[in-house]
Amino acid sequence: MAEAISAAEQDTMLSQSTLALIIALAFSGMHVFGKSMVFLRTTPRSAWLSIAGGVSVAYVFGHLLPELAAHQETFRRETEENRGFLSGLESHTYLIALLGLAVLYGLDRLARTSARNEERAGRDKRPSRGAFWLHLGSFAIYNMLIGYLLLHREETDVRSLIIYGIAMRLHFVVNDQGLREHHGRTYDREGRWILAVAPLLGWGIGLMTELPLLAIGSLFAFLAGGVVLNVLKEELPEDRESRFSAFALGTGAYAALLLTSH
Repeated sequence: MAEAISAAEQDTMLSQSTLALIIALAFSGMHVFGKSMVFLRTTPRSAWLSIAGGVSVAYVFGHLLPELAAHQETFRRETEENRGFLSGLESHTYLIALLGLAVLYGLDRLARTSARNEERAGRDKRPSRGAFWLHLGSFAIYNMLIGYLLLHREETDVRSLIIYGIAMRLHFVVNDQGLREHHGRTYDREGRWILAVAPLLGWGIGLMTELPLLAIGSLFAFLAGGVVLNVLKEELPEDRESRFSAFALGTGAYAALLLTSH
């Protein structure tokens, strides 16, 4: 009987790993084929991008942050047992989410400042090569993290995996178009291919390794902060002429999906 249960569990794990791979390929496809989505590159901002941004934010506040609360409890138990220097902190995971937001914001500001400096110097209004690779490298790690978490989340059922996959796939659309606007032809020629490989690499690492619970909680927290920053920086600037109604539609519809799926 034990062997039969073990075999069933192995089949479930295999099917979820296969589904996770399909989702990782879908993530990659958003970077590979994003160049062809010219209907998204409009002013006022495409309603589809605003909807995608709304879905991403709804996922963070409706799903990721509640998961962070569970990881926070794990942090509390571990630090109290080990009496480490973090044992006095009450909000470990939320502070890491703040760190994720701050780090990615700093890198985004670096790219924008570099672009202004290049323009003042009479060159192309794009970030320098150094700023490009630093910015791209941060997003490559970010994409790897999203790919890794396909296999390692607080909730491991198929429903949760599909919900995560839908939200992050739309988030990839927003990020891809934002990076294309930042870096232009350099991104299309080099950057998008690296970012397309990154989620598959993250999935492969997740298949072969499993980090401790505290590390997975930290990765989740960093991701949550990054998603909030990346969506809001694309939606809030006035020159985007973003569509609040489309953003609200995406947020409300996905929040309803999260509520009905529990």
